[in-house]
Amino acid sequence: MTRKSLLLLLSIVASLAIAVVAYFWATGMMDSLYAYRSPLAKQPPAPGAPLADGLTRRVVFVLIDGLRADTAADPQVMPFLNELRAQGASATVHSETPSYSAPGYTVLFTGAWPEFSDGPPMNLAYEEYTPWTQDHLFAAAKRAGLTTAIAGFDWFEKMVPQDTVDGAYYTAGEDDAADRAIVAAALPWLRDDAHGLTLVHLLQVDYAGHHQGGPQDPRWNEAARRADELLRELVATLDLTQDTVLVTSDHGHIERGGHGGQEPVVLAEPLVMAGAGVKPGAYSDGQQVDIAPTLAALLGTAIPAAAQGQVLTDMLDLPAGALAGVQSATQMQRQGLAAAYSAASGQEIVVKAGDDPAAAIAAARAARAMGQRLPRLLLAAALVGLLAFVAWRRRSRTLAWMTAAALVYALIFNLKYALLDGRTYSLSSVASADDLIAAVAINAALALVLAWLALLAGLRLYRQPAAVAAQGTLTWSLLTMALVGLPALLSFVVNGVQVSWTLPEPATYFLGFLAALQLLIIAVVGLLLAGIAALIGAAGSRSRSALVGG
Repeated sequence: MTRKSLLLLLSIVASLAIAVVAYFWATGMMDSLYAYRSPLAKQPPAPGAPLADGLTRRVVFVLIDGLRADTAADPQVMPFLNELRAQGASATVHSETPSYSAPGYTVLFTGAWPEFSDGPPMNLAYEEYTPWTQDHLFAAAKRAGLTTAIAGFDWFEKMVPQDTVDGAYYTAGEDDAADRAIVAAALPWLRDDAHGLTLVHLLQVDYAGHHQGGPQDPRWNEAARRADELLRELVATLDLTQDTVLVTSDHGHIERGGHGGQEPVVLAEPLVMAGAGVKPGAYSDGQQVDIAPTLAALLGTAIPAAAQGQVLTDMLDLPAGALAGVQSATQMQRQGLAAAYSAASGQEIVVKAGDDPAAAIAAARAARAMGQRLPRLLLAAALVGLLAFVAWRRRSRTLAWMTAAALVYALIFNLKYALLDGRTYSLSSVASADDLIAAVAINAALALVLAWLALLAGLRLYRQPAAVAAQGTLTWSLLTMALVGLPALLSFVVNGVQVSWTLPEPATYFLGFLAALQLLIIAVVGLLLAGIAALIGAAGSRSRSALVGG
């Protein structure tokens, strides 16, 4: 076997190996994200004692799914919600990724971020949901002797342990008709003062986000107006001198509709509280995890045991001396969480007198993550350095053309992906796994073919012998994969190969997944183009031979 033949064979083997690694890397990244379980899953912190007497007779929690903070603040779109805002307390709260409904629901009722709450980090099919393992508001209310009720989407039927729910109406619908049925089921409970904690879950705004063009479409505001009228019906049954209503959402939507990613508009939700126990006013921003502890203080229940948020005491009309009790209960709850997390994760977390247990947990997590990232960083730096050294040693006009063509691929792919398709570099524009895979496959194949044509013209590979044309194409394909693989390498440094004990950093993880999908397509299509280049080269050689022979 000649040196050229061996080099060609090695290039083919390298391309096939990259395709296999990219396939298993991409599938492992998504499978591990779906399969993530909190370190607290099997060792949840124990619930604490209830707080002092509640500040309200009952709480009605109205969850308007997918409602953006800016839409909620528009009095032309939601006039009644803004009437409540004017007479009650309001703020913007911020969520974390993954900004999907299932993790959002769990955060709202456990007060814990997805890494701690053990709720699903991604939306699942109805039959795949399992009951929450961590303490939550419904359980805390039952322990305090209150009755509870839920009217909303049927995911709550699977996620909330049903022995903590006294009244229930669930639907698989998500449109206006479903919302009207939900309200019709909840109104008799509210008129009869039946329950201490009632969740009413309205879905049509989220439906408009996913199926009717998103916030950029007029149907979005129409859905929000209808939800506002339903909210008016619900509140009309309450006596706000004795009862409290809280309105919020689980996430927002990008302009085209969709969520799941890290865009600020997706991670900002309205919070409006009005009625008994509420101190009116506009307040500074809070966190989504603050809602469950705040409702616990209103109801007089224990703060959910895994909660990472705080009671929004500024918003509450607390009796004299009650603030110290809330602060003491919060400190004890957080100490219990730190102890449980230390035992479950195997990390030593020491909380000294006067220290914030949440800060101690964060410091321990950061130290563990950094300890794992450092060797990955050194490995990645060595690999990049080696590739850069080889490129410098072999610098030539040919390599310059190949580098330029690789950059052309990246430019075309991203122009098509971001500008023409209008996709984001996050989960927010991913309708489904098949949707993303198809988009990446089409865009990568198209960009690679166009960049390859530029390479053919620039290096005149079409005039080369078959083996030279094929080898040139494969070398360029491998160079393109090295360029495209840089985000995957960054994700490897930051997040590891796949999700393990903690949820990944969202931006780098998505870019890494996008790169892994591209590597698979480039490797496969690059091999096909090498074959085509060989055919072109062979045909050219025959033509030149015929001309010489003639």
